[in-house]
Amino acid sequence: MFLPVDKMLKDNLYTITESEHGENIIKATIRLNRGHEIFRGHFPGQPVLPGACMVQIIKEVLEGTLHLPLMLKKAATIKFLKPVTPKDKTLLLMLTYNSPDKTSYNVTADLISENNLCFKFRGTFNV
Repeated sequence: MFLPVDKMLKDNLYTITESEHGENIIKATIRLNRGHEIFRGHFPGQPVLPGACMVQIIKEVLEGTLHLPLMLKKAATIKFLKPVTPKDKTLLLMLTYNSPDKTSYNVTADLISENNLCFKFRGTFNV
């Protein structure tokens, strides 16, 4: 099934409850679907949000804000600092970006749960 650009996980694994877009900055509050099937398989008995899903959330939020289809070109930094579990009620996504040539976007993003930094990302997405 084909899903629109910004809808692979959005409104399924997570919902955006608040978002702000300033000059090259996006701040989004994300609520995870605690009962989503991904938590049953990753990992049974100790569920955590997969890193690939965290990167996809960043991509979808950026796509939805810019109204552009994007593809990950390079993930220069991916750091897992604290597991994100279904017990995390909400996540705060802090994302900054710039576009040196309008065909690519350099992105730095943090996922935060209850003032704890969980995930850091730095990479490039192409249009």
